Amino acid sequence: MSGKRHTQAELVALARDAAIRAHAPYSGFSVGCAVETEDGTVATGSNMENACYRLGVCAEISALTAAQQAFGLDRIRRIAVAGGHIGEDGTLTGAQTVTPCGGCRQSIAEARDLSGVDIEVISASGDGTDASVQTISELLPASFGPDNLDDAER
Repeated sequence: MSGKRHTQAELVALARDAAIRAHAPYSGFSVGCAVETEDGTVATGSNMENACYRLGVCAEISALTAAQQAFGLDRIRRIAVAGGHIGEDGTLTGAQTVTPCGGCRQSIAEARDLSGVDIEVISASGDGTDASVQTISELLPASFGPDNLDDAER
């Protein structure tokens, strides 16, 4: 999907649609993520749980991986995340906004380091009625990145 930048509501809707396709049989908490470039191209992903819990994949990592394959992490400008429970009618529910976990924040910060742009993160509720917007630098103010490796022996 490309051609124009999406509105915040459209990007959240894409994240919510991705969450509906999540594989979350253990927690029942589905999360979706939509990653957008400067020209409006979007890649999406959702969480995928595993019976060996720690082997699950977050929605943000799923979407970032799809984005890397589709257009490269250096083109990312905005990310929307939404999560909640899938209701009986098949829609995503939940009133609390969902923010990326620490590991996902680190991965988004790495995309920021590649692009040189402080990526906007839209954290939305499952039902899509509430959202907050912060940059990745606000969500992860003291991130570890490539500059921290300057003293590494190579």
